[in-house]
Amino acid sequence: MSDASYRDAIFSTPLDRVARFSFDEKVVACFPDMIRRSVPGYGQILGMLSLIAQRHLRHGAHVYDLGCSLGASGLALAGALSPDAFRYTGVDLSPAMVAQARQTFQQECPEHAMQVEEADIRKLEYAPSGMIILNFTLQFLPAADRDALLARLFAALEPGSVLILSEKTVDADERDNAWRVERYHDFKRANGYSDLEISQKRTALENVLVPDTLDALHGRLKQAGFPRSMTWFQYLNFASLIAFKEG
Repeated sequence: MSDASYRDAIFSTPLDRVARFSFDEKVVACFPDMIRRSVPGYGQILGMLSLIAQRHLRHGAHVYDLGCSLGASGLALAGALSPDAFRYTGVDLSPAMVAQARQTFQQECPEHAMQVEEADIRKLEYAPSGMIILNFTLQFLPAADRDALLARLFAALEPGSVLILSEKTVDADERDNAWRVERYHDFKRANGYSDLEISQKRTALENVLVPDTLDALHGRLKQAGFPRSMTWFQYLNFASLIAFKEG
Protein backbone atom coordinates (compact mmCIF):
# COMPACT_ATOMS: atom_id res chain seq x y z
CA MET A 1 0.00 0.00 0.00
CA SER A 2 1.32 3.43 -0.80
CA ASP A 3 1.95 5.36 2.40
CA ALA A 4 -0.33 8.35 2.03
CA SER A 5 -1.45 8.18 5.64
CA TYR A 6 -0.82 10.59 8.47
CA ARG A 7 0.12 10.12 12.10
CA ASP A 8 -2.84 9.44 14.37
CA ALA A 9 -3.34 12.57 16.49
CA ILE A 10 -7.15 12.57 16.64
CA PHE A 11 -7.29 12.51 20.44
CA SER A 12 -4.07 14.41 21.14
CA THR A 13 -5.73 17.63 22.33
CA PRO A 14 -8.24 17.98 25.18
CA LEU A 15 -11.84 17.79 23.99
CA ASP A 16 -14.76 19.36 25.84
CA ARG A 17 -16.91 16.47 24.66
CA VAL A 18 -15.52 13.25 23.25
CA ALA A 19 -17.73 12.11 20.37
CA ARG A 20 -18.51 8.47 19.64
CA PHE A 21 -15.81 6.87 17.53
CA SER A 22 -16.64 6.55 13.84
CA PHE A 23 -14.70 5.53 10.73
CA ASP A 24 -14.89 8.94 9.08
CA GLU A 25 -12.46 10.80 6.82
CA LYS A 26 -10.22 11.80 9.74
CA VAL A 27 -9.81 8.17 10.77
CA VAL A 28 -9.24 7.02 7.19
CA ALA A 29 -6.42 9.55 6.78
CA CYS A 30 -4.46 8.13 9.72
CA PHE A 31 -5.83 4.57 9.84
CA PRO A 32 -2.61 2.66 8.94
CA ASP A 33 -0.73 4.49 11.68
CA MET A 34 -3.62 4.05 14.13
CA ILE A 35 -3.78 0.31 13.56
CA ARG A 36 0.00 -0.14 13.71
CA ARG A 37 0.24 1.63 17.06
CA SER A 38 -3.07 0.47 18.56
CA VAL A 39 -3.58 -3.21 17.69
CA PRO A 40 -0.95 -5.59 19.09
CA GLY A 41 -0.08 -8.32 16.62
CA TYR A 42 -1.98 -6.85 13.66
CA GLY A 43 0.99 -7.30 11.34
CA GLN A 44 1.43 -10.92 12.39
CA ILE A 45 -2.24 -11.66 11.74
CA LEU A 46 -2.01 -10.15 8.25
CA GLY A 47 1.17 -12.06 7.58
CA MET A 48 -0.48 -15.39 8.35
CA LEU A 49 -3.57 -14.87 6.17
CA SER A 50 -1.90 -15.93 2.94
CA LEU A 51 -0.32 -18.96 4.63
CA ILE A 52 -3.71 -20.01 5.96
CA ALA A 53 -5.21 -19.44 2.51
CA GLN A 54 -2.54 -21.59 0.89
CA ARG A 55 -3.52 -24.45 3.18
CA HIS A 56 -7.30 -24.08 3.23
CA LEU A 57 -8.51 -22.03 0.25
CA ARG A 58 -9.61 -23.91 -2.85
CA HIS A 59 -7.85 -22.53 -5.94
CA GLY A 60 -10.02 -19.90 -7.59
CA ALA A 61 -12.45 -19.67 -4.67
CA HIS A 62 -14.13 -16.52 -3.46
CA VAL A 63 -12.95 -14.64 -0.35
CA TYR A 64 -14.97 -12.18 1.72
CA ASP A 65 -13.23 -9.56 3.86
CA LEU A 66 -15.94 -8.09 6.09
CA GLY A 67 -15.22 -4.72 7.60
CA CYS A 68 -12.30 -4.53 5.20
CA SER A 69 -11.38 -0.91 6.05
CA LEU A 70 -8.52 0.03 3.68
CA GLY A 71 -8.13 -3.51 2.35
CA ALA A 72 -4.99 -4.62 4.21
CA SER A 73 -6.14 -8.25 4.32
CA GLY A 74 -6.82 -8.23 0.59
CA LEU A 75 -3.39 -6.77 -0.10
CA ALA A 76 -1.80 -9.47 2.05
CA LEU A 77 -3.51 -12.15 -0.03
CA ALA A 78 -2.73 -10.48 -3.35
CA GLY A 79 0.89 -10.07 -2.38
CA ALA A 80 1.34 -13.81 -1.91
CA LEU A 81 -1.21 -15.49 -4.21
CA SER A 82 -1.47 -15.44 -7.99
CA PRO A 83 -4.29 -13.51 -9.67
CA ASP A 84 -6.12 -16.74 -10.54
CA ALA A 85 -5.86 -18.15 -6.99
CA PHE A 86 -8.86 -16.29 -5.56
CA ARG A 87 -11.57 -13.68 -6.09
CA TYR A 88 -11.92 -11.06 -3.37
CA THR A 89 -14.82 -8.97 -2.12
CA GLY A 90 -14.16 -6.43 0.60
CA VAL A 91 -17.17 -4.98 2.37
CA ASP A 92 -17.28 -1.89 4.57
CA LEU A 93 -19.95 0.50 5.79
CA SER A 94 -17.68 3.57 5.64
CA PRO A 95 -17.81 5.37 2.26
CA ALA A 96 -14.39 6.89 2.91
CA MET A 97 -12.85 3.48 3.62
CA VAL A 98 -14.45 1.95 0.52
CA ALA A 99 -13.25 4.73 -1.78
CA GLN A 100 -9.67 4.49 -0.52
CA ALA A 101 -9.62 0.67 -0.65
CA ARG A 102 -10.81 0.66 -4.27
CA GLN A 103 -8.10 3.12 -5.25
CA THR A 104 -5.45 1.12 -3.42
CA PHE A 105 -6.38 -2.14 -5.12
CA GLN A 106 -6.32 -0.48 -8.54
CA GLN A 107 -2.85 0.85 -7.86
CA GLU A 108 -1.28 -2.09 -6.04
CA CYS A 109 -2.79 -5.25 -7.54
CA PRO A 110 -4.64 -4.41 -10.78
CA GLU A 111 -4.34 -7.96 -12.14
CA HIS A 112 -6.19 -9.51 -9.20
CA ALA A 113 -10.00 -9.74 -9.07
CA MET A 114 -10.56 -7.34 -6.18
CA GLN A 115 -13.84 -5.54 -5.59
CA VAL A 116 -15.10 -3.50 -2.64
CA GLU A 117 -18.74 -2.94 -1.71
CA GLU A 118 -20.24 -0.32 0.57
CA ALA A 119 -22.78 -2.34 2.54
CA ASP A 120 -24.02 -3.45 5.94
CA ILE A 121 -22.61 -6.95 6.47
CA ARG A 122 -25.74 -7.91 8.41
CA LYS A 123 -27.89 -7.37 5.30
CA LEU A 124 -25.58 -8.59 2.53
CA GLU A 125 -26.59 -11.51 0.30
CA TYR A 126 -23.57 -13.80 0.55
CA ALA A 127 -22.21 -15.84 -2.33
CA PRO A 128 -20.59 -19.25 -1.74
CA SER A 129 -17.05 -18.66 -0.49
CA GLY A 130 -13.90 -20.55 0.36
CA MET A 131 -12.70 -18.16 3.07
CA ILE A 132 -14.25 -15.36 5.11
CA ILE A 133 -12.15 -12.83 7.03
CA LEU A 134 -13.75 -10.94 9.91
CA ASN A 135 -10.91 -8.89 11.37
CA PHE A 136 -11.89 -6.65 14.30
CA THR A 137 -15.40 -6.14 12.94
CA LEU A 138 -17.80 -8.32 14.93
CA GLN A 139 -16.96 -6.31 18.06
CA PHE A 140 -18.58 -3.22 16.55
CA LEU A 141 -21.94 -4.93 15.96
CA PRO A 142 -24.66 -4.95 18.61
CA ALA A 143 -24.28 -8.15 20.62
CA ALA A 144 -27.78 -9.24 19.58
CA ASP A 145 -26.75 -9.24 15.88
CA ARG A 146 -23.55 -11.29 16.16
CA ASP A 147 -24.95 -14.81 16.28
CA ALA A 148 -27.25 -14.29 13.30
CA LEU A 149 -24.37 -12.95 11.20
CA LEU A 150 -22.08 -15.86 12.06
CA ALA A 151 -24.83 -18.34 11.17
CA ARG A 152 -25.22 -16.69 7.75
CA LEU A 153 -21.46 -16.82 7.20
CA PHE A 154 -21.37 -20.50 8.09
CA ALA A 155 -24.11 -21.13 5.52
CA ALA A 156 -22.16 -19.21 2.84
CA LEU A 157 -18.91 -21.10 3.35
CA GLU A 158 -18.14 -24.09 1.16
CA PRO A 159 -17.35 -27.43 2.83
CA GLY A 160 -13.69 -27.53 3.82
CA SER A 161 -13.39 -23.76 4.11
CA VAL A 162 -12.51 -21.49 7.02
CA LEU A 163 -13.55 -18.33 8.84
CA ILE A 164 -10.89 -16.08 10.37
CA LEU A 165 -12.27 -14.08 13.30
CA SER A 166 -9.99 -11.51 14.96
CA GLU A 167 -11.27 -9.53 17.92
CA LYS A 168 -10.36 -7.44 20.91
CA THR A 169 -11.38 -9.57 23.89
CA VAL A 170 -12.21 -9.21 27.56
CA ASP A 171 -11.24 -11.61 30.36
CA ALA A 172 -13.93 -13.09 32.57
CA ASP A 173 -11.55 -12.81 35.53
CA GLU A 174 -11.51 -9.15 36.59
CA ARG A 175 -7.89 -9.24 37.81
CA ASP A 176 -6.63 -10.87 34.62
CA ASN A 177 -8.63 -8.42 32.55
CA ALA A 178 -7.26 -5.43 34.48
CA TRP A 179 -3.70 -6.70 33.96
CA ARG A 180 -4.18 -7.11 30.21
CA VAL A 181 -5.78 -3.67 29.89
CA GLU A 182 -2.95 -2.06 31.85
CA ARG A 183 -0.31 -3.77 29.71
CA TYR A 184 -2.24 -2.75 26.58
CA HIS A 185 -2.08 0.86 27.71
CA ASP A 186 1.67 0.38 28.28
CA PHE A 187 1.87 -0.93 24.70
CA LYS A 188 0.17 2.22 23.42
CA ARG A 189 2.40 4.48 25.50
CA ALA A 190 5.44 2.71 24.11
CA ASN A 191 4.09 3.49 20.63
CA GLY A 192 3.85 7.19 21.34
CA TYR A 193 0.31 7.69 22.63
CA SER A 194 -0.15 10.00 25.62
CA ASP A 195 -2.35 9.26 28.62
CA LEU A 196 -4.76 11.91 27.32
CA GLU A 197 -5.04 10.16 23.94
CA ILE A 198 -5.53 6.77 25.58
CA SER A 199 -8.24 8.09 27.89
CA GLN A 200 -10.15 10.06 25.25
CA LYS A 201 -10.13 7.22 22.73
CA ARG A 202 -11.33 4.80 25.40
CA THR A 203 -14.23 7.16 26.08
CA ALA A 204 -14.99 7.47 22.35
CA LEU A 205 -15.14 3.68 21.99
CA GLU A 206 -17.34 3.10 25.03
CA ASN A 207 -20.53 1.29 23.93
CA VAL A 208 -19.22 1.36 20.33
CA LEU A 209 -16.70 -1.47 20.64
CA VAL A 210 -18.12 -4.09 23.01
CA PRO A 211 -15.79 -7.12 23.29
CA ASP A 212 -16.62 -10.75 24.07
CA THR A 213 -14.56 -13.22 26.06
CA LEU A 214 -12.66 -15.85 24.09
CA ASP A 215 -14.99 -18.52 25.47
CA ALA A 216 -17.99 -16.51 24.28
CA LEU A 217 -16.51 -16.19 20.78
CA HIS A 218 -15.93 -19.93 20.54
CA GLY A 219 -19.47 -20.45 21.83
CA ARG A 220 -20.87 -18.16 19.14
CA LEU A 221 -18.97 -20.07 16.45
CA LYS A 222 -20.23 -23.41 17.72
CA GLN A 223 -23.80 -22.12 17.86
CA ALA A 224 -23.44 -20.87 14.27
CA GLY A 225 -22.66 -24.41 13.14
CA PHE A 226 -18.87 -24.63 13.15
CA PRO A 227 -17.87 -28.03 14.57
CA ARG A 228 -14.36 -26.86 15.44
CA SER A 229 -12.62 -23.58 16.22
CA MET A 230 -9.34 -22.68 17.82
CA THR A 231 -7.48 -19.60 18.99
CA TRP A 232 -4.39 -19.55 16.79
CA PHE A 233 -3.03 -16.16 17.93
CA GLN A 234 -3.23 -13.98 21.02
CA TYR A 235 -1.36 -10.85 22.07
CA LEU A 236 -2.59 -9.28 25.32
CA ASN A 237 -6.34 -8.71 24.89
CA PHE A 238 -6.33 -9.18 21.11
CA ALA A 239 -6.87 -12.60 19.54
CA SER A 240 -7.51 -14.33 16.24
CA LEU A 241 -9.57 -17.49 15.86
CA ILE A 242 -10.00 -19.92 13.00
CA ALA A 243 -13.25 -21.85 12.54
CA PHE A 244 -13.49 -24.84 10.23
CA LYS A 245 -16.45 -25.90 8.11
CA GLU A 246 -15.57 -29.52 7.60
CA GLY A 247 -16.74 -31.56 4.69
